[in-house]
Amino acid sequence: MMCHKNAWRLASAIVCLTVGVGVSGCSFLKKREAYLHGKEAYAYGFPLVVMDVTRQVQTATPTAGEYTAPINQFARMQRYVSPDFKNVVRISMSSLWTTGFVDLEQEPFVVSLPDTHGRYVVMQALNMWTDDFASVGKRTTGTGPGNFLIAGPNWNGTAPIDVKGIHRSSTRYAWILIQTQTDGPRDFADVIALEAQYKLTPLSAWGKAYTPPDNVPVDQSVDTKMPPVDQVKRMDAGAFFKRLALLMKDNPPYPADAPMMEKLKKLGIEPGQDFDFGKLDPAVAAGLNRAVRETWRKIESAPYKMETLNGWANPLTLGAYGTDYATRAVIAWLGLGALTKEDAVYPTAFEDSDGNRLDFAKKYAMHVGKDQMFPCNATWSLSIYQGNFYAPNAINRYDLAPWMPLKYNADGSLDLVIQPASPGMGKESNWLPSPPGGPMNLTLRCYWPKEPFLNGTYKLPPLERVQ
Repeated sequence: MMCHKNAWRLASAIVCLTVGVGVSGCSFLKKREAYLHGKEAYAYGFPLVVMDVTRQVQTATPTAGEYTAPINQFARMQRYVSPDFKNVVRISMSSLWTTGFVDLEQEPFVVSLPDTHGRYVVMQALNMWTDDFASVGKRTTGTGPGNFLIAGPNWNGTAPIDVKGIHRSSTRYAWILIQTQTDGPRDFADVIALEAQYKLTPLSAWGKAYTPPDNVPVDQSVDTKMPPVDQVKRMDAGAFFKRLALLMKDNPPYPADAPMMEKLKKLGIEPGQDFDFGKLDPAVAAGLNRAVRETWRKIESAPYKMETLNGWANPLTLGAYGTDYATRAVIAWLGLGALTKEDAVYPTAFEDSDGNRLDFAKKYAMHVGKDQMFPCNATWSLSIYQGNFYAPNAINRYDLAPWMPLKYNADGSLDLVIQPASPGMGKESNWLPSPPGGPMNLTLRCYWPKEPFLNGTYKLPPLERVQ
């Protein structure tokens, strides 16, 4: 009696010969199909995998600190983020951050915010697919005190009377990020005092005295040295798709993802099922590995191919992606944890006004006319990056923001300078220093953007190369 594996191979060969391509040609077709489906599958699953690695790294600590905290606890930054911190890409320096991952499998959590007395604050909550499902703060709920319930997909209870509604995650885990506008180091003490009042309480402890546990056991297998995005980059097809399949059990796909799930199923990738890469036909395995390598390169290079206006790319599909898997993947790589466009926009420039890639060694100027001032209801900042992270510079300045002593021209316009060397005495107030050599990019953050930013009628001034 013929074994199952040999029977399957014989049947595959007969099918290939029947369609007239030969067995070797059929292997090519299988490899090609696996490659094509694999590219879509990688882009589809990339946000979930990078979020999960980020969750592991951010919670692999026994106690809460500035950047990391155990699951179901808040980390609270006491100063602007260090350029050495690379667990999360492109963190804004407009705010001090309070962040934490929560496990919603057993019960919901209540996020409590104090009265910020008019200070801009935004609390967002993302599911593991990087979709925002909550926006709380000055734009939506005001700056008064409030308690907000974060619930998982399987919870069917009712919120306590003193809790303002239910914000429901479709996934077991969720990421809560609170940005509190911070206008320079002089503002740190006031913001830190507010952060101390941000509470994360399990529903079962609501109304009782609650202190989060300390000295929490840590999973020693978690790599806390390598940035999460680099850990994902190093995964081959076997490691990546195995993790994706397991993650989709607790973090289920959306109903609209059904066509994509059919493609994943053809590759042997199903929610909660073990994906054994070693059992794949060698042609299929080769196609998937090629798909992973090439899709990563496409994600990494995508920002350079975005449609631009005056050299600025301003994607508005943020925090709510539907079935736009390509954009979701690129934003997960370029700006994991992005707010929806109603809360923030992030125009980014990789090229100057002539279409040449920005270079740290060159000098650039940006003239912002009085009638071109960034239309933001809250604050704005202009940040400089090497890749997706801050690069150290001599004066430890990584952005320009309105709280700084910027010098405006007599007509109300503003000239900003981006270059490696000081522009000279009396001109450093408007200087954003760049380390010498290599590619760079700039992001203009606008919190609570006004309508011209959202409808595309506002045009950011171009970056002009001056030397």
